[in-house]
Amino acid sequence: MGVTKEQVESSLTSKLNPSHLEVIDTSGGCGASFVIEIVSDQFEGKRLLERHRIVNAALEEEMKQIHALSIKKAVTPEQWKQQQEAEKSKSDA
Repeated sequence: MGVTKEQVESSLTSKLNPSHLEVIDTSGGCGASFVIEIVSDQFEGKRLLERHRIVNAALEEEMKQIHALSIKKAVTPEQWKQQQEAEKSKSDA
């Protein structure tokens, strides 16, 4: 049995305290592939590669069973707010 979406969410929530977290199991239920979108204060002042390393480190145990991890977004709350406002203004246009 692979890793569950709930296990990934739990690990990321406890270690990174995200203000937004979306975890999608793209493996068809076997728990081997996930797409993640995460917003955390811990990314402040970090480059994208460092942010991905933080996420991978938070999932150290789970990564032993995960075949593919796609980090779609790893942003700060301020960056998230700007992205949401930009998307809203596009949809309002």
